[in-house]
Amino acid sequence: MPRRAFRIAYDGTDYHGFQRQPQPDIPTVEDAVFDALRALAVLDPDADKPAGYAAAGRTDAGVSALAQTIALEAPDWLTPRALNAELPADVRAWAAADAPDGFHATHHASRRAYTYHLYAPPADAATPDSDADATAPAVDDERFRAACDALSGTHDIHNLTPDDRNTERSLTIAAERDGDYFVVTVSAGGFARELVRRLVSLVRAVGAGDSPLAKIERVLEPEPLPGHEGIAPAPPEPLVLTAVDYPALAFEIDADAAESARAVFDRRRVDRRTGARVAGQVADGMR
Repeated sequence: MPRRAFRIAYDGTDYHGFQRQPQPDIPTVEDAVFDALRALAVLDPDADKPAGYAAAGRTDAGVSALAQTIALEAPDWLTPRALNAELPADVRAWAAADAPDGFHATHHASRRAYTYHLYAPPADAATPDSDADATAPAVDDERFRAACDALSGTHDIHNLTPDDRNTERSLTIAAERDGDYFVVTVSAGGFARELVRRLVSLVRAVGAGDSPLAKIERVLEPEPLPGHEGIAPAPPEPLVLTAVDYPALAFEIDADAAESARAVFDRRRVDRRTGARVAGQVADGMR
């Protein structure tokens, strides 16, 4: 069968990451995809995975995606809309591309990008938000961007990941202020485990004045950080895999699949805004 690549979007809140786990009772996005392929008789019931299968990369528990990409040998009729008929609502296929023989969704990606939505009220706000004061330190924008600039470039990031090999990365880090949030986008050819979340923790500490800018130079040195100086990962829920580039592929959006996916995520956006209002009323009622 021909090889096809699919763009997969998902809300990672209820999943223990993308990649399957040894324990069968732990829900993952990949399990949901394989269950859908079995229901469509694309994957044999006893097969471990589809022929030619690979994914662009792993995402941690709680992390969401816009552009996760899988590739496999698939019949021509397997469209994103057909795949969505068997996928859960929080996992949606929305685009597809024909792939050449031997295409590998992991190895042939030229660039990946993650975006982190960091709640980081500005230090120079004229009227600070009382809720912000209670839940997050104010951030100086200049220090925050200086930290992002210092971490951009080619570095050995062994102090920013639990991985113990292949830890050199060429990073591009951009930060845009959006009200009380910093939208931090990190681009690279590949990512080590927890790298983006630890980068975010580090630049936030510098921006908030909890760590000097010189801390970054120490983090990038060859010597391991002692335990009490280690960088803990930021929470996973604000992180999204937003781009995976393949120069050889031309993805075509499935209009029906994309429309149904937008409806799912628009509904979730409303639900979470409503939940925030309810939580706000409860919090305000105790002041």
